[in-house]
Amino acid sequence: MDWVKRYYILLGISNVYVIELWLFLCLSVYAFAKAYRKQPPESSKKVVFLQQRDRSDFLIYKRKNISMKIYSRAQIYEADKVTVEKEGIPSINLMERAGGYIYEWVNERLKGGQVPIKVFCGIGNNGGDGMVLARYLIENNYNVTTYVVNYNNKRVPDFLGAYDRLKSATKNWPIVINEGDELPAISPQDIVVDAIFGIGLNRVVQDWVKALFTAINNSNAYVLSIDIPSGMYMDMAPQEGDVIILPRFTLSFQAPKLPFFLPDTAPIMQAWDILDIGLDPEYLATTATDVELIGKQEVIQMYRSRPQFAHKGMFGHSLLIGGSYGKMGAIILASKAAMRAGSGMVTAYIPQIGVPILQTALPEVMTETDNFNGKVFEEIDFQTKANAIGIGPGMGTDSKTAKAMGDFLKTQKNPLVIDADAINIIAAIPELLADVPALSIFTPHFGELERLIGKWEDDFDRLEKTAKFAKKHDIAIVMKGAHTITTYDMKLYINDSGNPGLATAGSGDVLTGVITGLLAQGYHPMEAALMGVYFHGRAADIAINQYGIEGLIASDVTEFLGRAYMDLFAKPEQPPQEEG
Repeated sequence: MDWVKRYYILLGISNVYVIELWLFLCLSVYAFAKAYRKQPPESSKKVVFLQQRDRSDFLIYKRKNISMKIYSRAQIYEADKVTVEKEGIPSINLMERAGGYIYEWVNERLKGGQVPIKVFCGIGNNGGDGMVLARYLIENNYNVTTYVVNYNNKRVPDFLGAYDRLKSATKNWPIVINEGDELPAISPQDIVVDAIFGIGLNRVVQDWVKALFTAINNSNAYVLSIDIPSGMYMDMAPQEGDVIILPRFTLSFQAPKLPFFLPDTAPIMQAWDILDIGLDPEYLATTATDVELIGKQEVIQMYRSRPQFAHKGMFGHSLLIGGSYGKMGAIILASKAAMRAGSGMVTAYIPQIGVPILQTALPEVMTETDNFNGKVFEEIDFQTKANAIGIGPGMGTDSKTAKAMGDFLKTQKNPLVIDADAINIIAAIPELLADVPALSIFTPHFGELERLIGKWEDDFDRLEKTAKFAKKHDIAIVMKGAHTITTYDMKLYINDSGNPGLATAGSGDVLTGVITGLLAQGYHPMEAALMGVYFHGRAADIAINQYGIEGLIASDVTEFLGRAYMDLFAKPEQPPQEEG
């Protein structure tokens, strides 16, 4: 990540034994982190078939420790091409490899069970993968019926090759479905494999194919989609009148796809996994992408351990500005979160009315106030020498507060963390953007984001507009929500932690405090943003084991931040072993 800048602290230690111990500890942590990085990614959602009925159900385990770039359609096609050229193989061999890996995945779970399997293949590369899968299943005595969804006359050569190989392996040739044909009956006891359209879909699907999709969706059969659910686009939201296959599981090649993380499209898939089909690792590693997935492995690379002879002055002073009559809870949550994130010291700048409340709630946090005895800010003028400032939680949008904030912005040169009512004030007075320091971090929820950048048509439009807005003003924007997405310099960073329990009042205030606390410790603003979002979500993931999703409240997230840090170097859990 080209924006990462490292900061080093020079320690003057004279005791040779201390030096040796310090070097040993540093090398141990480095070796552990390096070894941890080299471990192969675990299956994103471990799937176990339960032999309870003729058609099995899934147990799904949440993805752990993945390191992923999100490739565009063009980049995936190029990866295929590079792989074929470097390995000196015909492209159909890559199709054979992909279909073979799908077969292994399915066979590992079905273990020869005679469940009726219906494989629906298109006439492109995705359909070719389905043909290879069907052939392997037939050759291993599974109960398979193969269909060709004949939506046009342009068949890709590798599909034709896979089609011919399947016909040579069985007397039960694929059944071709043309427009006007009666659609095949699909039973709830069936397993349906969707290999109709892959990532290349860029046009409206014909009505008769939509009817087939609808029949599959209404069948209550278990549906497995290959690479991406048919009818879903890679780079745009579903359009009015579109029909998309609704799989119980999606098995995607090599890396997840952007639609897997967006509100308009992610709910289409109940669960998904990544299947490594051996695309050229050098191409994948060296290709820059516009989208990255941020998980534990990425955060480990940013994290800095503390030296033995540390003191609070080494870890920064956070200043949180906010609170107003009836909303002191927001600034309390943010201030405590900054402490839990590791800030050496925290001061809350609040209206005078809130001093007794805050100092009773948080004895570790210092306070400063304005010079007015009102319920809202009338000025923002403090003495604290802060290393990082977060502003907005519970602040309100009173006209006096808005003026105070405008005056405050004119005095600031270092990046700020801007949230809640501070965003609302800027949205209402856009000229204030000119005074926002470069690399400041905005943390809006969808309502605040809309007030800031305007309305959008769909998720893809939202991402584009937000990225352009952030680029124009040289800021980072953290779009809070499921799979929080941060954008800076036209790149998108998708968070891989968190759960619906975070949909609770005050969780955004906690995030503001966490990011501010990391920024105060000397992390680069983008490190602080990405790490803060990850730790915030990971703390919630750990906390729901005690409180449940519905029972989670914002202060619980703060209390589990320490566990989130500890989890960073925890040994990965081993998935349950299948019986049999």
